[in-house]
Parts: sequence; structure tokens; C-alpha cells
Amino acid sequence: MAETLILPQTTDRQAVYQSLLPQLTALVEGEPDLVANLANIAAALKEAFDFFWVGFYLKKNDQLVLGPFQGPIACTRIAFNKGVCGAAYTRKETILVPDVEQFPGHIACSSASKSEIVVPVLDQSGEVTMVLDVDSDRLNDFSPADADGLEKIAHLISSLQTA
Repeated sequence: MAETLILPQTTDRQAVYQSLLPQLTALVEGEPDLVANLANIAAALKEAFDFFWVGFYLKKNDQLVLGPFQGPIACTRIAFNKGVCGAAYTRKETILVPDVEQFPGHIACSSASKSEIVVPVLDQSGEVTMVLDVDSDRLNDFSPADADGLEKIAHLISSLQTA
């Protein structure tokens, strides 16, 4: 696939995710390097939605460690029981936070972050191997359409881990 995204000119995020998923699948197809694929996925999400921050935290030993991302510098390490990323990791479920100031234990890597969604990425045995973290500089910027779209992308990433 060419390294160019073709995105619909719409504010309907569901439509953008529907267009983006097959393009991401084609982009990562045949590329065995997980880090390269995660970097391209983060870049594609940033380009498609202009999110404030998009990236991955990878499970390494007893914590989540910063992986490929797009946006301002970020927290490097997050404990499993800390912040939105730690909560998504521990609960093994997507967490959508309309206002990060209202989330108990939120980690403020950037004061510009106002809302957040974190999606766990599971391996074939159902264990969390990483989380996909997306931040917005606007309050209440994420919806069930984002959860659905990002969960489909997390499923794509899960399939890459077995290749």
C-alpha cells in the first residue's frame, strides 16, 4: 500500500474509522516489525482525527512503558494501578473519560489533555500486552464510535502479535 491515507471529508468519526481500518490492515500487511506497525498506526490516527496525542504503552515486566506515539512528549512509565492507562490494563476494558480532571488518579502527562480514551490490546490468550492511549485537548471529545473504532484497531494489532 502507498503510505498515503484516503479519508472521507466528514466529521462523522464512525465513517472515518470505517475508511481507515482497511487502509491500516493493508499498511501493516506483510510487515513483521511490531514497533514499525505501531508507529504507522499512531501516525494514521493522528492524521485522520488530529487528536492531541496518540500512542501505545507496552507491558514490560511490572509496568507500562511508552512505545510509539504522535504528539508532545509523554510519561515514560506507568504503573498498572495508576491513571487511565493502568485502569484499562487492569480491567481489560476500554475506558472513556470525558473529563480527565474527574478521573481518580489521573496522571497529567500534559496539562493540555482534557479527555482521554484507552483501549487494551490483548494477545491470543487474553492477556493485555499494551494499551492504545488517545488524548484530546477538548472536553468530552470521545464517544462510543471512538471506542468501537479503536477496539477494531486494537483487534488488528492483536493479530499482528501472532504473525
